[in-house]
Amino acid sequence: MNEMILHCFPESGGCYKAALMLALTGTPWRGVWVDYFATGQTRTPEWREGVSVMGEVPVLEDGGLVLSQSGVILHHLAERTGQFAPADPAEGREILRWILFDNHKFTSYLATWRFLLGWAKDPDPAVVAFFRARVEAAFAVAEKQLERHAFITGTRPTIADISMNGYLHYPEAEWPLGLAARYPAVSAWIGRMRALPGWRAPYELLPGPRTPPHG
Repeated sequence: MNEMILHCFPESGGCYKAALMLALTGTPWRGVWVDYFATGQTRTPEWREGVSVMGEVPVLEDGGLVLSQSGVILHHLAERTGQFAPADPAEGREILRWILFDNHKFTSYLATWRFLLGWAKDPDPAVVAFFRARVEAAFAVAEKQLERHAFITGTRPTIADISMNGYLHYPEAEWPLGLAARYPAVSAWIGRMRALPGWRAPYELLPGPRTPPHG
């Protein structure tokens, strides 16, 4: 398999989802750092016209194929490698259900709350509180699911787990939720993901200089 190229930056959980999948599947890849914070590289006309019209990362290059959106990248890599993929159409629908939940609520709210806490300038406390409440509600859903399953759709990890783990391996100081005490099933699930062969933490796996939280 030829080396893939992942356009990414280390603070992005979306980028980590793609990089973690590449690492867990043993896929040859190379990271290309994107200057998100200082120059807003992904939001430039050049990026939108030449790389991704959505103005986002991650972007994965697989030969002549260029993909954006982490869910699409995970799906492609599952098809390409045969790993973390659905075993049948029914499991495929369940995986899609949780990836959509992740993108709409679980990762979405957590990523926004984490950004407000760590990188936003003078965020409105009411907005911060609003997103924390949304995070807690989404985590309650995951907690209930993981009380009955080792992984999000059953007994084995799939791309749904990789998607939902996008921000969970960053230092908890960046998203202080009191995880172990309040969501023990989620905490145990994170431990199971870290035990998978090839797992690495985001700041170890993703290339480029960091922009640490201001707190």
